[in-house]
Amino acid sequence: MENIIKFSLRNKLAIWILTVIAIFAGLFSGFNMKLETIPDINTPIISVTTTYPGATPEEVQEKVTVPIEEAVRNLNGVEIVSSNSFENASSIQIEYKFEKDMERAEEEAEKAIEQVELPDGAGEPKIARFSMNAFPVYTVSFFDEGKTLPELTELVEDIIVPELKGIDGVESIVTSGQQVEEGRLVFHQDKLKELGLNEETIKDYIQGADLRAPLGLYTFKDTEKSVVVDGNITTIDDLKKLKIPVTGSAQGQQAGEAQMSQVPNGLSGANGAAPNQAIQQQSIELPTVELGEIADIEIVGKAESVSRTNGKEAIGLQIVKATDANTVEVVNEVKEKLDELKDEYKGLGVVSTLDQAEPIEKSVETMLNKALFGSIFAVIVILLFLRNIRSTLISVVSIPLSILIALIILREMDITLNMMTLGAITMAIGRVIDDSIVVIENIYRRMTLKGEPLKGKELIIAATKEMFIPIMSSTIVTIAVFLPLAFVEGMVGQLFMPFALTIVFSLLASLLVAITIVPALAHVLFKKGVKRKGEKEKEAGFLVTNYKKILNWSLNHKWITSLIAILLLVSSLFLIPVIGVSFLPNEQEKQVIVTYDPDPGQTLEEVEDIALKAEDFLVDRDHVKTIQLSVGSENPMNPGNRNQAIFFIMYEDDTPNFEKEKEKIVKDLNELTNEKGDWGTIDMMMASNEYTLHVFGDSMEDIEPVAQKVQKILEDEKNLKNVESGLSKTYDEFTFVVDQEKMSKLGLTAGQIAMALSQQHERPVLTTIQKEGQDIEVYIEGEEQTFDSIDEMKKKTIQSPLGMNVKIGDVAKVKEGETSNTITRRDGKFAVSVSGEITTNDVSQVNANIQKKIDGLELPPGVNIETGGVSEQINESFSQLGLAMLAAIAVVYFVLVVTFSQGLAPFAILFSLPFTVIGGFVALWLGGETLSVSALIGALMLIGIVVTNAIVLIDRVIHKEREGLSTRDALIEAGATRLRPILMTALATVGALLPLALGYEGDGGMISRGLGLTVIGGLTSSTLLTLIIVPIVYEVLSKFRRKAPIEE
Repeated sequence: MENIIKFSLRNKLAIWILTVIAIFAGLFSGFNMKLETIPDINTPIISVTTTYPGATPEEVQEKVTVPIEEAVRNLNGVEIVSSNSFENASSIQIEYKFEKDMERAEEEAEKAIEQVELPDGAGEPKIARFSMNAFPVYTVSFFDEGKTLPELTELVEDIIVPELKGIDGVESIVTSGQQVEEGRLVFHQDKLKELGLNEETIKDYIQGADLRAPLGLYTFKDTEKSVVVDGNITTIDDLKKLKIPVTGSAQGQQAGEAQMSQVPNGLSGANGAAPNQAIQQQSIELPTVELGEIADIEIVGKAESVSRTNGKEAIGLQIVKATDANTVEVVNEVKEKLDELKDEYKGLGVVSTLDQAEPIEKSVETMLNKALFGSIFAVIVILLFLRNIRSTLISVVSIPLSILIALIILREMDITLNMMTLGAITMAIGRVIDDSIVVIENIYRRMTLKGEPLKGKELIIAATKEMFIPIMSSTIVTIAVFLPLAFVEGMVGQLFMPFALTIVFSLLASLLVAITIVPALAHVLFKKGVKRKGEKEKEAGFLVTNYKKILNWSLNHKWITSLIAILLLVSSLFLIPVIGVSFLPNEQEKQVIVTYDPDPGQTLEEVEDIALKAEDFLVDRDHVKTIQLSVGSENPMNPGNRNQAIFFIMYEDDTPNFEKEKEKIVKDLNELTNEKGDWGTIDMMMASNEYTLHVFGDSMEDIEPVAQKVQKILEDEKNLKNVESGLSKTYDEFTFVVDQEKMSKLGLTAGQIAMALSQQHERPVLTTIQKEGQDIEVYIEGEEQTFDSIDEMKKKTIQSPLGMNVKIGDVAKVKEGETSNTITRRDGKFAVSVSGEITTNDVSQVNANIQKKIDGLELPPGVNIETGGVSEQINESFSQLGLAMLAAIAVVYFVLVVTFSQGLAPFAILFSLPFTVIGGFVALWLGGETLSVSALIGALMLIGIVVTNAIVLIDRVIHKEREGLSTRDALIEAGATRLRPILMTALATVGALLPLALGYEGDGGMISRGLGLTVIGGLTSSTLLTLIIVPIVYEVLSKFRRKAPIEE
């Protein structure tokens, strides 16, 4: 180590060159790193979505969900298979082990699902991997009062979308609310009857006539030619003029079949068939009618979903970036392009409803502000203690240099700048200056000592070398605290790994700076030595003198001092119930996502009316900035539910009492719609305050009574509101039970009844035509039938093969019942979720109250209850972080044993750790924050800082003991000498985190106010107690150490 210090002093030019390279390389890395919201987390989940039009949730579950579940459950690496069966759709989530190769998993799932036989009418299962990159990075709405919806659609689809897709890094764009053009064909039933035609015959003929089929290569006189058959129906006029043969009903059917059968024959061997066909066509001419005479054919435009922004009809775009693209760059380029288009197309309104780049840019700004504030505060602290500008500048250099060096390594490891890495850098600012402060303080102190024999280069080498062991040990200790986070398994580990690595690289860089650049700068700036100032010595003497008196008294009254410290510690533990426990602090962004779930049986038209009524109410609400409404588009949180309305509401930044507004808005909307349907909110952040209990069982009959009891328990809990159950909504179900004997005599089947009553008619594509170069699909539009009552359905007639019209009520009885609107399964068992929103910060207390009542329930065989929601998140994350802390303390002890070559001194150092709790809890209580994951990360940071201070103190004590001083004298001398660097490092760290603790910086996510308060409070109490308790414990333990040799 001495050689490195000597090298730095001998080769200062080389050090300056390396420093300049590090600065430029660090700046280059920082400016070119990808900016993301969160780390790239591998989420081992595959979703399978299947539509089954017209089916109830029970039918979907039985015929679609269960067969797919059984096909995928035993695939390699599958951990959990959960499913939701809705009306018309099935949604299945397959969760894998984290080490599973997800590309291979997707292929295996596809193969397994291909083997599943699904019922007629069910759609093709859509298989998709869940990925954080699949979420849009930017959503935007377009409106223009001077344009109709078709005109706006044309502008968006033909100009705006292609322009945006041309931006580097844009993967895909999803459009909603646009007008979609389609061909619509409606038959004149009276004309068909008159001509003896039917829809099926005509459909077969059109599909046979409108054919473009390559026949392959034919040899004509030794040369090969390609032959293609083209039906030549390309426009709506071509389709209208298409001649349909009129041959009567039976003949028409045969003609249609013949037309269709000619296609494959033609493809296999047209040469032999062509002459015969020509002869037939010459000898027989069938009467024909133009399609336009027997059907209305038109191109119509319709909006597949409703999209409105701030009360105006709008078209929404969701922009998804490529996996390797930079979020901030992509979003900023999109914004620039939209500004250009806005200038070009006057009257075009553009409103952003989601911007993932903004919080990232705010975090970068926060980090820079914090670095600046931390540096300024450190300058003030060092100036106050040393009263020397040169030593102050030397120590402050370590902040930018350490962070820039860390950025170089992070970029090389392809780690992005995200909330976790930026948060870690923000935290590290308070810590990276410590090593430099300790080194420069020791160099400066020895330079001012009257009896110091060494001078110049030798003094700097000796002073740096003296502090190397303490700063190296403290750096290794802090690294040991954070490194276990990188090895935590699962999603928590993936989330924390960039955080841990950023801290580790920053600290290693700060150690390198402290033993190379700091001595080199000291040698340059202190060439002429340091002028002594009597006034400074007096002030330093005042602090030291009083501390010596307090320390001496404490060592003489060990029991009283220890008792006071322990009482403070125990008292602080009683603050836990008052502080409360939560998962993550609430996000500060003023955004609410409100959903409307209709009651079973409500139509889409009713939902639209209610949504528009709610929109009028919200537009006039105070502090509301932007409202985006979508109705009829699929909600990713609830696939298959197209009846839902969803509002994205952005509030002004200075909205007062925002948390109360979130509660009030749901209450007000429920009153507005007379409690019809359910209004609720979606929490997109991890900081959800939802408490959930899952009831599992082998059948819904077993689960239902238990779920109702659980719902009652949750409703009785005073700290829960908006309690909901998966069983709370049901449809009235009417089942037509057919009389098979009657049906058989009449030649009828249950399928005919289903066909006659079904309102979910499939709309297969009849053909495709073109309009202005665009492909337009043509559908046959059937008559929409509606029934006002079940009696009306009974009166509906179906025709038997004998030509009789039979009333459905004559051959089927109606059985009345109920069916759930959603059926949930997990690992083959039926499941019902009962949830409520927690209204207090103390989640653990709510959990304890409810758990006590749940334990008192008598459950039927096969039924069990599990906790989910925020309680599950707290348990998982706290246990993971708790294990990381235990691992950290074990590694810390090992490092200290290696450092001091003994086992007793490290015990004295570790005794300082429990006292961090006192200040941490008191600070959280005074600041009104809860004990959260954020506060636990602060506690991890504290372990490193507090142990550092204790190492600096005890290392000096051991040195003085080796020089011949008694333990008491060594403790007092070391305490007096190390008082200044310990206070300086503590104050510099406090200063760096002060903006966070006071809420002056962007708050949210992992790096929040709770973290700042925990570190500042804990550091204050532990620093003061370290200077008292550690010497007491060390002196007590040293007596045991002395006894050992005598006994031998």
